[in-house]
Order: sequence, then structure tokens, then C-alpha cells
Amino acid sequence: MTSLIDRIHHVELGNLECLISLCQELNLPYFLLGGSLLGAIRHQGFIPWDDDVDVGLLRADYDQLVAAAPQRLADSHYFLQTPTSDPNYALSYAKLLDRNTYIEEKNNVNNARKGVFIDIFPLDRIPEDTTQQREQVTKFQWYNTRILLQLRYHLVNTPFQKFQSPLGSEQLADIAQLKQARHAVMTQYQADDTLTNVKNLASQYSYNKEVFSLRQVTELTTVPFERLSVQVPTDYATILTEMYGDYLALPPKSQRTEKHLEKLIMDNQVFTD
Repeated sequence: MTSLIDRIHHVELGNLECLISLCQELNLPYFLLGGSLLGAIRHQGFIPWDDDVDVGLLRADYDQLVAAAPQRLADSHYFLQTPTSDPNYALSYAKLLDRNTYIEEKNNVNNARKGVFIDIFPLDRIPEDTTQQREQVTKFQWYNTRILLQLRYHLVNTPFQKFQSPLGSEQLADIAQLKQARHAVMTQYQADDTLTNVKNLASQYSYNKEVFSLRQVTELTTVPFERLSVQVPTDYATILTEMYGDYLALPPKSQRTEKHLEKLIMDNQVFTD
């Protein structure tokens, strides 16, 4: 019997293939990040118990992708979810959704559009001074928390939520201003060409684990990922060692659990584990 995670992987692979095609059409370098990079190197595909895909682009390339995607995806069943394309979406990075699917996530109740997705992160220039680094990430997290709260992101569904009225136009306009302020914090160092490090500011890892030199994220190589060929940093060993230590060693069985999705609807059927 096909498990829930196998079905999710199948759809995510289609999402990833769509993104790769878009990047190739637009001549935009992309690369796998985090657990997806680890999966590509250690498993030549998905980590068997992991249920997401993480892709990174430098900010200028990311902005080109976000600008071009709506028109290029208009006749497809994919949707690029961003803070502007979905007013109810609170996160600071993009998701490429398969609109033929619907999902429910663990510990993440919200009114944003739902579908099997892959995450697409912009990497922004960061300052060298550690005090400035702390100031930037603190401001980013402050805006991020406010946006999550105002868009009613919750860990669990409660009976009171169904009695809440939808957000009004003035509330959404206020939230849009917060999103613009967050974006300004993320990109405040972009114009300084002397800075040679970039970061995924939305990273769930500790600060330094997803800080990269420009060389690391512009020198890329191709490796297999399931039935696809994908781009990864040539210096993946250094990156993965910084993030995971002995990255080729499997974690204990107790840690091999799916993180995100608990329900999938596709082909007019409901799938759960």
C-alpha cells in the first residue's frame, strides 16, 4: 500500500520539476537547501521520512522568479504563493503549490491557500558585524511574529475560530504594510556589494547554520534526486557538516518522523497515515 508520505513525495517531485523548468526558462540558478540537500547527497532523493523540499535562490534571482511566475504558471495547476499573491499567507518566502491537491499541516492552522508545496527561500546579504546581524534578525523576527498573529496562524484548531469573521480590507492593508516592512529588513543590505555572505533569514536552524559565502551558492554542481537532476552547491560537504555534523550517519529511529503534513486530498480521495 502506498503511504501518505510516498504520495506527498510523488506530488512534490512534480512541483520541483516545475520549478526547475521555470528556473531554466528564466536562466536563474537555484540550489537545494537544508534537508533536501542532505537527501540529495545521502539518499539521492528524499530523506525517506522527510516530507518537504527546500530550494534557495539569491535575492535578485528570487525576485525575478516571483515576478515572472504568475504569467508563466497561469495555464498550469501550480500556484506560486507569496506574501503578496496570497493576502492570508504570513511567511516571508514563497511556496510552489499544486492546486490539484489539498493538505492539512501539523501544528499549523491558518487561512492561507493549501496544497502540496515546496519551499523557495531567498538568500539575502548580511552584515559582517555581529551586532548588526542580531539587530537585523531581531527586527525580522518581530515583524514575522506580528504578521503570524494578525493572520491568525495557530498551532491547533479551536472551536472559537469558526466564530471569527474574515479579516477586513483595512486589516489586510495593515498586514500588507507589515509585510513590506519585513521585506525591507530582509533586503536592507542588498545594495552593499562589498558584503560576501548571504543568509536564509527564514531558516529554522540556528543563525550561522544557513549562512553561506557567495562562492558557495554560485558554484553549483548537478546530482541525482529521484528521477530528476538537481543543482546543489559544489561545496555541499562543508555546508552539510556545518549543519548536521556527520551528515552521512542516519539519525536514531526515534527521530525519523515526518514533520509537516498529516492529511492529503487528491484525486477526490482523502489520505492519512
